[in-house]
Amino acid sequence: MPKGYIIGHITVTDPDAYQEYIARDTPILHRLGGQFVVRGGQSTVMEGEVHQRHVVIEFPSYQAALDAYNDPDYQEVAKIRHATADSTILVVEGAE
Repeated sequence: MPKGYIIGHITVTDPDAYQEYIARDTPILHRLGGQFVVRGGQSTVMEGEVHQRHVVIEFPSYQAALDAYNDPDYQEVAKIRHATADSTILVVEGAE
């Protein structure tokens, strides 16, 4: 079964307040089976326009990634991200 991924492209607009989102989302996503593969770090735009920060979280399956994103605890914390950053979030099925 292919793994699932939550992929986020984020431009933080309030760095201090965004730290609360990071502190609170991490234990929730770990509890739901997520492992951070990419979290910030260096990136170089090779083509097109993108946000400033990139995050990839791996889950055991596509359904597990969907369930994690839709989890009520995560959705409550996501309100912090909505208020402190502009973002594009995708749930993607990995290759077999």
